[in-house]
Amino acid sequence: MKQFWKISVTLLIISTELAAYESMHQKTSVGTIKILHIPERLALEAQSETTYFEADNGLFRKLFRFITDNGVSMTTPVEAEIKPGKMRFFVGKQDRLKSIRSTSVVEVKKISPMLVVAIGVRGSYSEDRFRKNEKQLLAWIKRNEKYEATGDAYAVYWNGPFVPGFFKRSEVHLPIRKMNELKRKTKVEI
Repeated sequence: MKQFWKISVTLLIISTELAAYESMHQKTSVGTIKILHIPERLALEAQSETTYFEADNGLFRKLFRFITDNGVSMTTPVEAEIKPGKMRFFVGKQDRLKSIRSTSVVEVKKISPMLVVAIGVRGSYSEDRFRKNEKQLLAWIKRNEKYEATGDAYAVYWNGPFVPGFFKRSEVHLPIRKMNELKRKTKVEI
């Protein structure tokens, strides 16, 4: 009976967290690789001098303090660039009209729409899990010659720090673009 209550409380926490936030885009199913069109968005970005994984949640704390101080609602997912470490929260539709200004800790910036190839992931947010899935996307880009990478892979996190690792969902995104026919032929000839 005690186990039942632990599981029930955990599921309640997770479902409450998932329902509480505006989503910037749909989740990619676990193990699925697909192309996503990410819309333009207004980002709140904190940066570290170390890699993202070495920053040890320091970026999350900076951003969470910023949205709390500025009355901005949390959205999902959040994005993390690995090297140098950067984390981005996004401003939801209702908060876009607020006057939100950059500080010495958090930069407010508009991010243009982009095309990415994404893979859905389940489990704790670790560098090993990120690298394993990044390799799958790099292998995908080699097999799909009509696309080319336009930047480094980055992490996309759907759950907060209080969700147990085995329940966490994330994605790895790799920015891409379609190659034109002439460029594809030249690449094949080389």
